[in-house]
Amino acid sequence: PPQIAGREVWGKPDEDGEGEGEEGPPKEKADFGLSGALVKDEATGNVMNGIVLKFTEPADARAPPTKGKKWRFYAFKGEEIVETLHLHKLSAFLVGREKKVCDIYLRHPSLSKQHAVIQYRGRSFMDPLKPLERPKLEVLPYLMDLGSTNGTFLNGERVEAQRYYELRERDTLKFGDSTREFVLLSDKTDK
Repeated sequence: PPQIAGREVWGKPDEDGEGEGEEGPPKEKADFGLSGALVKDEATGNVMNGIVLKFTEPADARAPPTKGKKWRFYAFKGEEIVETLHLHKLSAFLVGREKKVCDIYLRHPSLSKQHAVIQYRGRSFMDPLKPLERPKLEVLPYLMDLGSTNGTFLNGERVEAQRYYELRERDTLKFGDSTREFVLLSDKTDK
């Protein structure tokens, strides 16, 4: 720093022109051009209706089988069935408040815009009674919380975010602080 009468001087130079010619590097102007990030997301298929999705379908994602069980959510508010949601038409169902992208649109304020996903996944297994046959593929629904603020609850227990949980018949789901309970049943469930 410059010195005057043996003292260091800090701050702006005086008006008398002292310190002239000491310009710093030129300032960069803001770049408001396109970054290409949205195009990259569209190329990977991670954008729907102009909104970036919080999840991508896994490699083992499968469409639900046309034969066999047809899964349904029965939404209860107290003892009353409010609605029935059919879960056998898509490989994934996004749950949340974002109307443009959610397949299961819920308006409760405690839900995140993209709260959770119900994802069908394939799982191969061997029939223990027929060990020489090829493995069979079973397609089952799974639940994953997408890092929601108020959580997703499976049978009363909060699930860990970003982790798939296999769903079974008669499982009960709650999203956030909503009082609605969703019971998973199939068309083959004994009433």
